[in-house]
Amino acid sequence: MESIAAGGACSLSQHDPCCATASPNTAAPSCARPIVQAGKQQQQRFFPWRGAIRSGRRPCGNGGAGLTYKDAGVDIDAGAELVRRIAAMAPGIGGFGGLYPFGDSYLVAGTDGVGTKLKLAFEMSKHDTIGIDLVAMSVNDIVTSGAKPMFFLDYFATSHLDVDIAEQVIKGIVEGCRQSDCALLGGETAEMPDFYAPGEYDLSGFAVGSVKKDAVIDGSRIAAGDAVVGLPSTGVHSNGFSLVRKILAKSGRSLSDELPGAGHSPLTIGHALLAPTKIYVEQVLDIIAKGGVKGIAHITGGGFTDNIPRVFPEGLAAEVRVGSWTVPPIFKWLKEAGNVEEAEMFRTFNMGIGMVLIMEQMAAEQILKGDEPAFLLGQVINGEGVVYK
Repeated sequence: MESIAAGGACSLSQHDPCCATASPNTAAPSCARPIVQAGKQQQQRFFPWRGAIRSGRRPCGNGGAGLTYKDAGVDIDAGAELVRRIAAMAPGIGGFGGLYPFGDSYLVAGTDGVGTKLKLAFEMSKHDTIGIDLVAMSVNDIVTSGAKPMFFLDYFATSHLDVDIAEQVIKGIVEGCRQSDCALLGGETAEMPDFYAPGEYDLSGFAVGSVKKDAVIDGSRIAAGDAVVGLPSTGVHSNGFSLVRKILAKSGRSLSDELPGAGHSPLTIGHALLAPTKIYVEQVLDIIAKGGVKGIAHITGGGFTDNIPRVFPEGLAAEVRVGSWTVPPIFKWLKEAGNVEEAEMFRTFNMGIGMVLIMEQMAAEQILKGDEPAFLLGQVINGEGVVYK
């Protein structure tokens, strides 16, 4: 059954800061046609790790008592093995989005879902923003190449179609497309009896954009001394929710409880977690137009630890000064409630930074003086991975 629509200062741990250990993420696209890469020989959301994460800070541990992503059911080692097998079958796949030559431009495509954040939407009976998340996850990926999104397609699957709920979901998708200035070109609604639990559904999204061949952002020009700039997130976005739900269950708190540390603007845990993923398209394209951008990383599953190195040439690392940006209260609560080690936080969540740009120092200075909030996270150095200071 087809549905067609048209539209045109981190302070987590001052006592026992950790170094991080790199790991791959847990999903990958497939591709039946040749593509051109922007940068790394790596999968979209997980990839073979080149070298160990280093840290200027002391390794920490709590005897294994803290919750991890694996405890929540996400096996990153299995993801690494799948990467190895995919690489043998389709070695050209890589980057945050796939690039396909088209005249003097590249078509840039990305696909993603919302993951188990959907479980929270079901529990809260709130379906009008999850579509924004769906759009954001794909368009934020393809804009890392400098591509402007052109159109989006969605896939909505459920065992029994509740038209009112589906309408709310599509409402969010339409809003996400509006924010990213792309058309909702079409979609598929699949009603599959007995396949999903009553009242539940799943979502997938697909975005295509374009960028001129001479304007691709691929990280190849990154050099030691370049600035590492972060754009703030709206919260957890759409990654790490298997661990989030594990922490929530362990804490004994409910989604309707007030979030500790929310300050003068009381917020429930549920609403903080369901805050829609920020769509960075307009902001990032505006920054690119000003010049000086050499690489862009979308901070999704894998956090800083796995995603920032994806855009770096061999022999270069990101030195990140922990404390140079403000971590939202939701991450502090997750860490404390789940007794999660800081290293695990930085390789699971975005920690308040949803997009990282590698820029010339002078260009970065101009962005930091602008109206849109941005943080100077650190700089590029010789080395491998991410060095936390």
